[in-house]
Order: sequence, then structure tokens, then C-alpha cells
Amino acid sequence: MLITSLQATSETLDDPDFSLPALLKAAGDPLRLDILRVLAQDSFGVLELSGLFGVKQSGMSHHLKVLAGAGLLTTRREGNSIFYRRASFAPDHPLAALQQQLFQTLDQRPIADYLAVQLASLQAERSEASRQFFLDNAHKFRAQQDLIASYPVYAEHISQLLHNTPLPATSRALEVGPGEGEFLAVLAQRFDQVIALDNADSMLEKSQQFANKHALGNITFIGGDTAVLAKHAVAVDCIVVNMVLHHTPSPADIFQHLADALCTGGALLITDLCRHEQTWARETCGDLWQGFEPQDFSRWAKAAGLEEGQSVYVALRNGFQVQLRQFFKPG
Repeated sequence: MLITSLQATSETLDDPDFSLPALLKAAGDPLRLDILRVLAQDSFGVLELSGLFGVKQSGMSHHLKVLAGAGLLTTRREGNSIFYRRASFAPDHPLAALQQQLFQTLDQRPIADYLAVQLASLQAERSEASRQFFLDNAHKFRAQQDLIASYPVYAEHISQLLHNTPLPATSRALEVGPGEGEFLAVLAQRFDQVIALDNADSMLEKSQQFANKHALGNITFIGGDTAVLAKHAVAVDCIVVNMVLHHTPSPADIFQHLADALCTGGALLITDLCRHEQTWARETCGDLWQGFEPQDFSRWAKAAGLEEGQSVYVALRNGFQVQLRQFFKPG
């Protein structure tokens, strides 16, 4: 019986879909291990990875093919580009424990200084492209928003989710990317103080105009991205991010920045698109990502030390689907 069991296990692991030799081969190259380390919290295209590591595109494509073939990477299409990110085996996969142990071991080692500099530069380029789009198109914000999911489409749902979210206090709230400011009115009624953060001056001006028009006197406006929250020592009971993450260069980093800004027991509420294949949204609406799989948010939240709460999914007539997610900072 023991021999039969060992033979069965060996046959399972040698199967192309469960190949232990392929996984060990993929993990046996220093460059491929560095690629996996870089892909811990973000996804990148072949050209981006080639630039980060100073490797020709053909060589990088080969390494990515080996990693993907071993089940260590998965791909997603964003417009005309293929982006790579880490894959996760199902819990009952024969190699799941080995895969996760490999990732955990890699994540304990810091990224090389030169790579950290390259990554920061790449993220800055992505962020600037997004910021510039909104600077150039602030006057068309409402029309572009209406193409996918305008505020009225999800306003009731996010307002209800906020109402049902237990909070330790209602002293301060933060909205990232408030757009034209509509949800600031909801936050201003429930919280003593509200912070509005946006990295596009033209959009921040729109939300300020909305606040002035509706006499919202308890709102502070800050220009910049989520990285500036630490500089301003922001500590809030609730953070709301509505239809913003698909415009940002590194959603995973934002999760960490926001988790750091939350008080113990505080909540992060996110509204964003589910994964879709409507590539026109990238050029027309300035989207960097074609929505997200629900497990993307779950994974980034867990890495940032947040616990998952409620989830609501709303299907729209134009083929898009919106996900509303709730996360908490444990005590």
C-alpha cells in the first residue's frame, strides 16, 4: 500500500499541471527568484520587467514563460499588453504548501537597492501618466465617468455600506480621489472632520467648489497621492475610495498606505470595477487597469494587515460590474 501511495503521489506531481520538477527548475535561477520578489505586490508587463532588470525582452519573455509554466505566475491582458503577477494554487493543490513557502521565504529578503530605485521610478511614471490624464480631462470628468459607472449608480450602495459599518469612533474620515465631491457631503454629515485627498489639482479644485457650494465647513483638502498621508500624520476612523484604484499605478501600495493611516478598528471601504475586457476604457477614461478580480483586493488587504468584511457586487447595464468591499484594521 505504501509503494502504491508513493507511486500515485509521484504520478500526480509529474503531471504537467502539477509538475514538481518544473517548479523546482523555475525556482533554481537567481533572476527568476528576483522576478518573483518584485511581483509580490504588483503586476508588470514584459517591457517594464525588462527595463527593471536590464534584460533583453526575449530573455525576459523566456524567464516569464518558465515561471508561468511552473504555476508561479499568471497573466492578464490590459489593452494590448500582457501583465504578469504571482499565481496562487488552490489550497488542495499538491504543491500549494511548497509554493507558499517559497513566496514567504522570498518576501523575507529585501529587494536590492538598485531594483527599489527602478521600481520607484516606474511607479512615478505610471502615477504621472494618470495625474496628467485628469489634469487634461478634468472638464470632461462627468462625461467620462458616465461611460462606465457614474456616482449615482453606486451612491446608494456605498452610502448603505458606510451606514452598516461598525466604527470605534466617528472623529475623522478620509476620501481618496473625491472626484467632484458628492460623497464628501455624506462623510461630512457623519464625521466631525473629513480629509479629501487627490493628486490632480484640477480635480481637487472641483471637490473644493462642491464643498463651498454646499457649505461643508469640516473638510480639509490635501494635494498628493496616498504616500503623503504619513507626512501629514493622518490617522482616521474610516477611509473611502470610490472608483479610483483602476487609475492608480500600484493599488497594493495604496492598500498599505491606507492601512497605516487607519486607527485601530477603523474601516476601509472601496468601490471599484470588477475585471472586464472593455479595452477602450484605458484610452477614453485613463484607466491603468481593466478592473480587478475580487481576490486581488483580498490579497492586498491581507498583506497590509487588514481583515475582510462585507462584499457587495452590482451589475451594470453597460456590461461592467462594480464591487464594494469592506476591510477592517484589527485591534
